[in-house]
Amino acid sequence: MEFKNRVALVLGAIKGIGKGIALALANEGVKVALNYFDWEENLDDLNHDFAKTGIEHLILKTNLLETEQIYGLINKVKERFGRIDILINNIERGGWPVVHGPYIQEQWDLELATTLRAKRWVFEAALPFLKASGNGVVINFSSIAGLVGRTGPASYIFNEGYSAANRGLSLLTETWARIGAPEVRVNEIMLGIFETRHGEKTRGWGLLTDAQKDALIDHTLLKKTGAIEDVVKTVLFILKDAPFMTGSLIRLDGGYVLGGEKVEPMPEGVV
Repeated sequence: MEFKNRVALVLGAIKGIGKGIALALANEGVKVALNYFDWEENLDDLNHDFAKTGIEHLILKTNLLETEQIYGLINKVKERFGRIDILINNIERGGWPVVHGPYIQEQWDLELATTLRAKRWVFEAALPFLKASGNGVVINFSSIAGLVGRTGPASYIFNEGYSAANRGLSLLTETWARIGAPEVRVNEIMLGIFETRHGEKTRGWGLLTDAQKDALIDHTLLKKTGAIEDVVKTVLFILKDAPFMTGSLIRLDGGYVLGGEKVEPMPEGVV
């Protein structure tokens, strides 16, 4: 994809991974619409950092849990920029067992509505404009919680509702790739434990004991958490260097999913 005159809508752009992706796209010359709802205290920093890029951008506050507001969001982006070429579907609500404790219905509903339902309505509202682009790209963000669930060292950081929502998103990625083709590519980045998502720069991480933190790192083959830059590079790869890829999932987890099993030394054998 050539970035000249392209427009991206980035969800969850107020901080962390969403903001990192949006800044990277702006620095590539992409006009960016940034949506947020929570974390208002980070808004001044967001405005300041994007002003420095010199790229036309639009910051919008929208509660994506109110699905009737989503079409308004999409229309505002279209009215401002005239098109939508890229959708970074980065919105979630994780439920840390170590933070929230036993489930109550409101927490369960919030995790599924934010992590799964909101993404679906945003995709539907943006799809006509992505198709009109002729070379649209959707990147869904999910979590390895959809694979491992509340098990092992991750029992303290991944709740069942959040895990179920992330497993469901992978099905939607495949369905949307079929719906979007051939004008729109739809792919998914499945994240492991990152510094700003279930990692050391989050409130939940500070509630874990040293032994619990060590167990999570030891379970990860690369023995570390991921950085925002790791995600940015993967996003740019999908956008710029993978024009034949759609309906695919990239698991970006440092080997956490594989880390529970060790490979024993090769035996001598008997022949």
